[in-house]
Amino acid sequence: MANAWKRDKSSPIFSTRNLLLFFPISLLLLFFFFLSTRSSNPNPNFTNQFSLQSLTPFGFAHPFDCFKCPQSYPVIANVVEGVRYPFLYSLADLGSLPDKPHKNIVRMLKGKPFRKPDISVTIQEVLEKMRSGGKDGYVVDVGANVGMASFAAAVMGFKVLAFEPVFENLQRICDGVFLNRVGDRVTVFEAAASDQLGNITFHKLVGRLDNSAVSATGAKLAFKSNEEIELQVRSIPLNEVIPDSERVLLIKIDVQGWEHHVLRGASKILSRKGSEAPYLIYEEDERLLQASNSSAKEIREYLSSMGYHHCSQHGTDAHCTKEG
Repeated sequence: MANAWKRDKSSPIFSTRNLLLFFPISLLLLFFFFLSTRSSNPNPNFTNQFSLQSLTPFGFAHPFDCFKCPQSYPVIANVVEGVRYPFLYSLADLGSLPDKPHKNIVRMLKGKPFRKPDISVTIQEVLEKMRSGGKDGYVVDVGANVGMASFAAAVMGFKVLAFEPVFENLQRICDGVFLNRVGDRVTVFEAAASDQLGNITFHKLVGRLDNSAVSATGAKLAFKSNEEIELQVRSIPLNEVIPDSERVLLIKIDVQGWEHHVLRGASKILSRKGSEAPYLIYEEDERLLQASNSSAKEIREYLSSMGYHHCSQHGTDAHCTKEG
């Protein structure tokens, strides 16, 4: 019993026995910590895919964060037919299911790709010529809808600034950003480009998100029977977003008659000299323009004052440049 106190005495903290126990316990704790971080972010590459780009200071305009955007559902996406640089896009307009589904859903069920959007082909043809000439810079997609023009440019390697105020369409753009793996090239803004900074009343149609417009008349012009919903969206002039130091190769505008306001809000960019001025593609539909108290003549006169003397008509789109 004389040596019993030695057996009962606590062993030193840094004894060999305690150190041998410490290492496996530490490894076990690190393992559980790793599992917990993985469960909170099951796909770490997904975060990187949607990380907000800071290639240029976009002033006060904060890009839309696709990673924090609620998941859209259902996701119906497919490859686009007939484009030189293939990409996928996700539908926002599903049609009247199941009685009258969107034509692209029918094509997909038949094993066909989505019908080729004309604007996607046009964008790639214009940018192909620019790339062969060694030009580089931003492509600006105003009225991006579900990203048919944005992704056509992004899969070619160009940087894109996409402006879209309708949340359901933004969800589909985020789908396409992930599906096409272009998170490092596409920056999205939840806004309507215009000539004034602030908020603007916007009109969207139930079941036809590709015909939303600032003008209620313009929104319902082709689909009079659809229910119309008013909402307030942010409006941003392109002048306030794109710094003078950044080159803009191309601006595509499809905003259901609001084109003149978008162009006026880009006056600083349009006034750039010669080949530094962007190539313009904008919808020139007289009925839609008149619904927004504008006209094709008014737009052409404004562009001429900016130095755009070379315009040609391509269906309902106008293409304008400062180069002959």
